[in-house]
Amino acid sequence: MKNGTPLNQSATRVMLLGSGFLGKEAIVALQRFGVETIAVDCYPQVPTHQVAHRSYVIDLTHADALRELIAQEKPHIIVPETETIATDVLIEIEQTGLAQVIPTARAVSLSINHQYLRQLATEELDLPTARYAFASSYNELQMQINRGVGYPSIVKPVMSCSSKGHSVVKGPEDVKAAWDYAMSSSGDNCRSVIVEEFIKFDYEITLLTVRAVGATGEAETFFCEPIGYLQKQGDYVESWQPQRMTPTSKHRAHELAKKLTDNLGGLGIFGVE
Repeated sequence: MKNGTPLNQSATRVMLLGSGFLGKEAIVALQRFGVETIAVDCYPQVPTHQVAHRSYVIDLTHADALRELIAQEKPHIIVPETETIATDVLIEIEQTGLAQVIPTARAVSLSINHQYLRQLATEELDLPTARYAFASSYNELQMQINRGVGYPSIVKPVMSCSSKGHSVVKGPEDVKAAWDYAMSSSGDNCRSVIVEEFIKFDYEITLLTVRAVGATGEAETFFCEPIGYLQKQGDYVESWQPQRMTPTSKHRAHELAKKLTDNLGGLGIFGVE
């Protein structure tokens, strides 16, 4: 694909769904490459609306509204920047060839659904994970913990982002509060949780994993230095790069990230935690 001239018939059009501060930086970078940019968000006057060629305010979870706007604007590329999107529409758009979703519509859909992502990692790719179970009621949650997940454990909505609705369960007295918090944080579209064994760890990392077309013309995988980060009570506190790791641990992290992102496919930057 060759970039034409913005606001011209030859333009390459990129639509960003979700328009926060990170999206604003992406829009500015795209414009430096001569790309025509379209910013869409649920709220008016968000950061990306200040710099995009065109901007819209719609409910991104409303399938018909999203489908209609995509048909109107005819973007070549769609970049989701928020998790609250009607992902079924993205899958439909990608399958019909109307636009390319970055990295892929399937990857976007999986990234917000802990159940599908965990099943992919554990059952299909055989990646090492903590013990886990799913529950659709408070009683089932208590049963799954008693059956084998144990204490301490982490309870979170099946569909959530940015640690919203997550809590640590240290004993039976915490289970009801964890269930109520997960349900109050997840919205009407999610009525189930995942409960995971709490793993004692030395540090947590995000490994930015880049899938891009290499010199051979085929998709290749590249890695940024690992980013360490600290959370307290589910809230982000700080991060740093690089996180110091042993060569063996770093190599293993690269192996796991590549196996997962190869399965997700597409091109783009993946944040593998």
